[in-house]
Amino acid sequence: MLVGFTGAQCTGKSTLLAECKKHLNNWQFVDEVTRKVAREGHDINTSGNDMTQLHILKEHLDNHCMTGNVILDRCILDGYVYTKWLSDQGLVETWVREFARNMLSFLGNKLDVIFYTCPDEIPFEDDGVRSTDMQFRNNILDIYNEILTSPVSLPGVNSWRDRIVKLSGSVEERMETILKHIK
Repeated sequence: MLVGFTGAQCTGKSTLLAECKKHLNNWQFVDEVTRKVAREGHDINTSGNDMTQLHILKEHLDNHCMTGNVILDRCILDGYVYTKWLSDQGLVETWVREFARNMLSFLGNKLDVIFYTCPDEIPFEDDGVRSTDMQFRNNILDIYNEILTSPVSLPGVNSWRDRIVKLSGSVEERMETILKHIK
């Protein structure tokens, strides 16, 4: 089973992944994508570029091809959303955005469940890595909202869109929903 978390920065994905580790034995966990790429020397967040996004998309490709029971801190939907934002800002070329869209159409089908972490009730905290630019975060949330609620123009989206489960409430309430869907 392949499970992915998705959502804007500071919406509880890493917290929930840590909680999953306490409850799910015999599962593999992928803790990070973006931070790994940052450690390799690539600019992330609002400073991302074509090379950044290509490395992030490569990480998603590797992660989405894992076998067994796997939970991803971020999934290909994140890769597309952030690439789209960077493209909208003129920081990523159109072909990279289209590549990300095509990867989403292809890799989205590999996910059994996609947990979207709603931003409600989650305090925004600076961890020294994630962007603290609230306009950036709001723009990312707008892109997610567009994908999750409007008629979608992304090819292949209907094949994985029904696998999205929105998580809201406390950590305990979110974990209850997670465990219900994957056990």
